Parts: sequence; C-alpha cells; structure tokens
Amino acid sequence: MEMVGGEVDRLRDRLDAEQVTSRHALQQLQLALVGQLGSQKEETALRLSGLANAIASAQEKLRSEMVAETLKTLSEHARADRELLQNGLRAASEQLTLSIETLSRTVNERLEAITGHVNQRLDEGFRKTNETFANVMARLATIDEAQKKIGDLTTNVVSLQELLGDKRARGAFGEVQLEALIRNALPPEAFDFQFTLPNGTRADCVLRLPEPTGMVVVDSKFPLENYHRMFVADSGDLERRAAQGAFRGDVKRHVDAIANKYILPGVTSDGAVMFVPAEAVFAEIHAYHPEVVEYAMGRRVWIVSPTTLMAVLNTARAVLKDVETRKQIHVIKDALGKLAKDFTRFDERMQKLAVHIRQAGEDVAEVQTSSRKITAHFQKIEAAQLDDLPVALPGGD
Repeated sequence: MEMVGGEVDRLRDRLDAEQVTSRHALQQLQLALVGQLGSQKEETALRLSGLANAIASAQEKLRSEMVAETLKTLSEHARADRELLQNGLRAASEQLTLSIETLSRTVNERLEAITGHVNQRLDEGFRKTNETFANVMARLATIDEAQKKIGDLTTNVVSLQELLGDKRARGAFGEVQLEALIRNALPPEAFDFQFTLPNGTRADCVLRLPEPTGMVVVDSKFPLENYHRMFVADSGDLERRAAQGAFRGDVKRHVDAIANKYILPGVTSDGAVMFVPAEAVFAEIHAYHPEVVEYAMGRRVWIVSPTTLMAVLNTARAVLKDVETRKQIHVIKDALGKLAKDFTRFDERMQKLAVHIRQAGEDVAEVQTSSRKITAHFQKIEAAQLDDLPVALPGGD
C-alpha cells in the first residue's frame, strides 16, 4: 500500500510539473499569439486603410464617369428633343406655307376670273349705256334744235299748218322722229320698222319685249288740222268748240284704228302705243280732253309724246337688260359655287392645320417639361447633390 501511495504521489508530482510546464508554455504561446495578433492588426489596419483609399478613388472615378455619362446622355437627349421639335415645326411651317400658297393661288385665280368676267360685262354694259345716252342726248339736242327752228319758223315765217299741211309729210315727220328715238334707246334686235302683221297691216314699229309683254306695236299719228283750227285767232266760240269736237273725233278714230289693226290676240301684246310727235298736241290731249285719254285706255291704246316715249323706251331697255343679266346669272352662280367649294376645302385644311398646330403645341409643352427636368438635373449636378445617390462598391450586387 505504501508503495502504491508513493507511486501515486510521484505521479501527482509529475502531473503538477507537467501542468506547470504546460501553463508556462500556454503563457508563452499566449504572448506569442498576442504579439502576432498585434502585428496582424497593424497589417490589417494598413490594408484596410489602403482599401478605403482605393474605394474612395474608385468612388471619385465612378462619380466623374457617371457625371460625364449623365451630361453626355442629357446633351444627346436635349439635342434629339431639339431636332425633333425643329423638324416638327419645320414640317408644320412648310405644310402651312404650302396650304396657304395653294389656297391663295386658287382664290386669286377664281377671283380674277370672276372679276374679269364681271368687269367685262360691266364695261360692255357701261359702254353701251354711255353710247346710248350719248346718242340719245345728241338726238334730243338735234330734236330740240329742230323743234326750236320749227318754232322760229312757225312764229316768224309760216305756221305749223303751212309747214305740215300735207298728211304724208306729217306721217313721214312722225315716222322719222319715232325711228330716231327707238334706234337710240334700244338694241337692234329689240325692234322692227314697217313690220307686217299676220292680218296684212303694216305697223310703223314693233317692240320685241320679253314675255309676258311680247310684241308691242307703236304707230305714229299726227292729228294737226283740227288742232290748229282750235287756235285760229279770228274764230268764234262756236267754231272753236266745233274744232275741239272734231279734234277729239280725230284722236278717237286714230285710237280705234290702232286698236283694231295692231292688237291681235296670240300675236301681239294686249295693248298698243300711239305716238304723237308733237309735245303741244300731246299736252292738249291730256290737259283738256281727259275723256279721250280715258277712251284710249279703255281700248288698250297708250298715247305718248317724244318725252313720254323716251320714258317707255328706258323702261323697256331696263327690262331687256334685266333679262340679259338673268341669262348670265348661272355663270355667276357656278363661279360662286366653285368659290364655296374652295372655301370648304380651305376650312377642312385649316382644321387639319389646327390639329397639327395643337399637336405641335402639345409637343412643345412636353419638350418644355423635359427641358425643365433637364435643367433641374443640371442644377442638382451643379449643386453637387449627386452625393445623395447610392454608390455601389466594387464587387457588389
């Protein structure tokens, strides 16, 4: 037992010695490890410092590259937007210019054609009217001068009875005066002289007026003998009244002759004109013999003098001119219809142009929005606000 106890003690001592040795070795190892860890820590700190510097350099380089790439992208987008806007505005301007030029050319051509046609018609009408009035004035001046000379001859040399005592001379005088007045007032196709009617009678003149008036007969009558008898200076009241009655009878016979011979149903109009070539005789009839005028109107015969015949002829000329104008009204209507179509196309093109302009306005608004965004980005870049953006580390996701 002692032997075993001694062995245990030796073993314990040896274990204690080994334990002390192990603890000392562990302390030495710990010190070595502490030293090694310190050197590794310094080396790691140096490496981390270098890595931080490398990361900062990489970030600065990346930031510069991102700024350059952003500026380049923004510049390209701005240039593309500007080119798009310029192309759109140029195309819209070209289309607008072309549409306006085409429309202006079409409208000018139509207006020139219409203006030329209207001016030609007006010039012809004015020329004919001026010629007619000039001829009428010349003829009236000639007639006035002739009447003045006749009056002078009546007063100073012979009486009107002696000058026109022969019925044929009076008839020729009335026909010449009637022909001069009508030729100066109406176009040639509107009248015929010495026209033979279907009943075999020959009229001094027929006026060819538009329907429903139709053909109107004008016949010259000059009841002069009994007219002068009414103004004989040495005649008495009975003789003067007898001359007045005979004068009224002469006028009524002329009215009956015209109504019976020159008013033909279905051929002529329902009335005829009796031309008295002396204003004094006409004035006597209308001023002092109203029953004769009423009788003539009942027979559909209208008594006229040179002056009143001019009024009738002027009215007839106005009617003829109105008919000719109405014949040409379809030309004006066609021209106005074409002009209306041109204006309709103009309205359609203007609507299309308005759509293009509105679209261009919307594009401009969008470009302005992009421009404001680009300007805001530039302002942020200038204010160095890119620092707020997340930066990815090399090797990161």
